[in-house]
Amino acid sequence: MDRNTRRALWVVAGVVVFIALVLHHNITSDEIIFFVVIVPSIILHEVSHGYVAHVFGDDTAKRAGRLTLNPLKHVDPVGTLIVPAILALAGVGVFGWAKPVPVNPARLRSPRNQGVVVSLAGPATNFVLAVISALVFVTAFRTTFNASFNPSVLSRAVLFFSVANIGLMVFNLIPIPPLDGSVLFERLLPARYWPQYLRIRPYTMLIIMGLVVINFYFGQNGNGPLTWAIFHLYNWWLGVVGANVRF
Repeated sequence: MDRNTRRALWVVAGVVVFIALVLHHNITSDEIIFFVVIVPSIILHEVSHGYVAHVFGDDTAKRAGRLTLNPLKHVDPVGTLIVPAILALAGVGVFGWAKPVPVNPARLRSPRNQGVVVSLAGPATNFVLAVISALVFVTAFRTTFNASFNPSVLSRAVLFFSVANIGLMVFNLIPIPPLDGSVLFERLLPARYWPQYLRIRPYTMLIIMGLVVINFYFGQNGNGPLTWAIFHLYNWWLGVVGANVRF
């Protein structure tokens, strides 16, 4: 089975699950807003990797046409659309991914050190976006948001954009490959541990998938471990910005 066939099957399966959730779930406006803001957050995360790599001498992403804010260049049908939509509808928190921006570490001027910076550029971008949107919310929307029984769509979009980016930052900093935080972990790992680490590295994605499966199994009423952690993170950030809502 070739790559395109597998991707098509994933898309079909995702659409089926998405339709099933829609048919058995009343979609709220908050879920729609959260999904809408998570997509550009994911895309900006990926673009930042390519841009920083270009600054350090690697023009691979530029030559591939990926240093652009055109979402069509970055959207992964599964990771950018279907997975976030399903998770939003399932009420277990939202994460996702875009098509990875191509980076060739060998073209960096200092591959070992600058490679770490390139990887951390994504979470750093999410942090900056979270802080900027939080400041906009606090300055322009917090008073009316907290006083209103039904806050405006714009105020919710700004707040959820901030929350979504904090979530993406923390998730991507988990030191498990292929997440961005693994690069810093590998850079700091003493050489004597590398043989053992290289033996388990190919299976680390199974750890992430296992956590997702466990979360869905125990995920009713927010009892899943990932859901619990994500919602605690979200609620902490909501408290930081002074919003009177909680997940």
